[in-house]
Amino acid sequence: MSKNPALPLFIRSLGVSEGTVGFIAAASTVVGILVSLPAGILSDLYGRKRVLLTSAFVFASAPFLYLIVRSPWQLVFVRIYHGLATAILGPVALAVVADTFEAKRGETMAWYSSATMVGRFLAPTIGGLLIVGQDFRWVYLGCGLAGMLTLPLAIHLPLPRQRIADSDAPTLKHSWYQLREEASYVIKHRGILTTGVVQAAQYFAFGFMEVYLPLRLAGSGLEAWQIGPLFTVQVLLTTLSKPLMGHLADRWGRVMLITGGLMAGTLALVLVSRVQSYILLTLSVGLFGLGVAAVTVSTAALASDLAHQDAYGAALGILSSIMDVGHSTGPMVGGLLVGAFGYATAFGTVAAILMVTAIVFFIVIRQHQRSALGREAEIL
Repeated sequence: MSKNPALPLFIRSLGVSEGTVGFIAAASTVVGILVSLPAGILSDLYGRKRVLLTSAFVFASAPFLYLIVRSPWQLVFVRIYHGLATAILGPVALAVVADTFEAKRGETMAWYSSATMVGRFLAPTIGGLLIVGQDFRWVYLGCGLAGMLTLPLAIHLPLPRQRIADSDAPTLKHSWYQLREEASYVIKHRGILTTGVVQAAQYFAFGFMEVYLPLRLAGSGLEAWQIGPLFTVQVLLTTLSKPLMGHLADRWGRVMLITGGLMAGTLALVLVSRVQSYILLTLSVGLFGLGVAAVTVSTAALASDLAHQDAYGAALGILSSIMDVGHSTGPMVGGLLVGAFGYATAFGTVAAILMVTAIVFFIVIRQHQRSALGREAEIL
């Protein structure tokens, strides 16, 4: 609600040129790239609840800081602070699910992800209704109220016990050593790193689609009222299909579902860049939404499966950091491709990236799984 549609309008009301709006808006995304991995590791060391409470406190306090913003540079600092909340919550909340569920991890992660999508679906409408002319106070007061209501829920959140007890809280020196060890572990883990690259590629395509598909369709003569429902279809299909995709990932395996989702996204990107029929456009955008659901619910579950139990937070943290890199670079690289070669080539190039990612992922992860089985056999 604080981001869409309020943020770009608020930035513009401060007298910022349109070419600079994106850089200020991206401040919170950069925080995610830098903070998600340390947040996940700290949750492994000190427990999920302490780290989640930090996130909840930021969610409750940050919205009120927008009320005192009077210049663009002040807004940058507020966005950085507010970005800490999402950067922390993303990997740590998924790590809680990984702690709690093992047999149906993919499905339960999917239900959690669908819940976040419902929030994202409702927020722009509610936020838009709270904007009165150039007065953005009510949007951020609404955000602050939501954060304050969530804080006591976070305090009383029942979480499964981790192996780390309060009495065994690590010293600062030990914490720094453990942080380096866990960071090194996930960065060197070929399976986890490959899974992160897959998620980055998927969000690279997603970020490209959400910016340049409307422009491509507008250039083809479609009106805004025709373009909007296409994205509603995509969001709804992604949200509603995630629990099913999570169930299928548990039953059929993460690798097959990720590969299939990437190939579905490849086909969808090729179709939306070429078809003219509105019905075919709707089906193509829907296919892309299904591909996003298949990939994103499976990558988090796979990263948890590959990591040892004490490093769920670290594994999901590196996944979130790499995802933010892909999501933020999609529109930037896509803009260069569109400007240099046109829409058809740009969409085709992004489709090719997804296809190559699918092939490389399938080969690398299968090799990693065979190596892991070989090591287990040697131990036995």
